[in-house]
Amino acid sequence: MLDDLNSAKIITMEASNRVLERKAAIELEVLLANGASFKKVKKDELIFEEGTHCLYYFQLVEGRVRWVNINEQGKEFIQNIIEPGECFGELPLFDNEPYAASCFADKDSIILRLPKESFLSILKENSELHFKFTKMFAERMRYKFLILKTIASENPTARISVLLNHLKKRNCKGRDKTEIQLTRQQIANMTGLRVETVIRAIKKLDNNENLSIENGKIFIS
Repeated sequence: MLDDLNSAKIITMEASNRVLERKAAIELEVLLANGASFKKVKKDELIFEEGTHCLYYFQLVEGRVRWVNINEQGKEFIQNIIEPGECFGELPLFDNEPYAASCFADKDSIILRLPKESFLSILKENSELHFKFTKMFAERMRYKFLILKTIASENPTARISVLLNHLKKRNCKGRDKTEIQLTRQQIANMTGLRVETVIRAIKKLDNNENLSIENGKIFIS
C-alpha cells in the first residue's frame, strides 16, 4: 500500500511538470482531492466506445489520445487529437446521452478518471471553472463550423489550412513555431481527405510563410 501511495505521488509531481506549458482543464490537485484516479493505457488501447454510457470525466496527463468515429469499412474519422492537460469525452457528462465517438490511446498514455457525479459537483461549486468549460465548448464548436464550411467548398487546401490554424492557435502560444505531430494519414482522417490529396496540398502550403516542411516534418508559426 505504501509503495502504491508513493508511486501515485511521484506520478502526480511528474504530471504537474508535464502540463506546465499547457494549462490543465482542471488542476490535478483538484481532481485528485475529489476522488480522481490515474490510469495507464497502452498505444491503441480503447478508453471508451461510441454508443456506451458515460461514467467518468477524463483528462489526459501524458501521451496523446484520438477521438474517432469508425465506419463500416473500419476507416477512422478523427474528431479530435487530445494533448496533455486537455479533457476528452465530455459531451455525455452534460447531455446524458451515449458517447458520440470512440477514444483510443494514440501512444502510451496516462489519464485521470473522475466519477461523473464528482465532476458535476465541482462545476456547480465553481462558476469560473464552469465558464472555462463553456469557452472550451465554444472553441471546439467554432472549429467544427469552419471545417464543415471548407468541406462544402470542396477545397482540400482550405480544409487543411483550417486544421493547421486550429492547431497553431492551440499549440503555438509563446513559441515561434511548433511541430505538427500528426502523420499525413492522421491529417487525412481529420479532414475526410485521401492521404494522397493531403500530401499534395501540404506541398502547396509549403510556400506559405507560416508553414514549413523540415525533414518531412510540418512546422507552423
